[in-house]
Amino acid sequence: MKQIIPAIKVFLILTVLTGVIYPLLMTVFGQLVFPTQANGSLIVRDGKTVGSKLIAQKFASDKYFWERPSAVDYNPLGSGGSNLGPTSEALRKAVSDRKDAIRKSSGLAPDSELPQELIFASASGLDPELSPEATEFQIDRVAKARGFDQEQAARLRQLVAQATLRPDLTLFGEPRVNILELNLTLDALAPK
Repeated sequence: MKQIIPAIKVFLILTVLTGVIYPLLMTVFGQLVFPTQANGSLIVRDGKTVGSKLIAQKFASDKYFWERPSAVDYNPLGSGGSNLGPTSEALRKAVSDRKDAIRKSSGLAPDSELPQELIFASASGLDPELSPEATEFQIDRVAKARGFDQEQAARLRQLVAQATLRPDLTLFGEPRVNILELNLTLDALAPK
């Protein structure tokens, strides 16, 4: 009995410290120091939340830059890969279908080389960013679908260059383009 009462006291103290006080302090700290990140890096346009910088959205129209394919159809609740291996016939068919769709929409020859990021899904299925190369690959398709002339297509190239994020602290990661932000900027400059 001598050991049970001190154990219960320690349990209650640790529960209050780690289950109430610590989470409350971290929530307040996050809201004060990193409010955007603490709230999910949400993108708000005209008072309406349109997405998050951290989660890819599906853009199927040729008038938009496409994101990396998703094995979970861009559902953030069930993020993950397909778990299909290199010998999977389903994976081969999905990749072949993606290649055909990209080549058809871009007016490319059946044997033309394509960026791997536009063909293969990511592990999370929700990557919001592409490499500048995979983004630039799509410029001609987007410009054609929007009826852009050469000057507007050149402006679109500048827009992609401006949207390119450099590695964090010039060390971590690769250059990348957030596709949701790019498409929102594109809509603001040249409405659908």
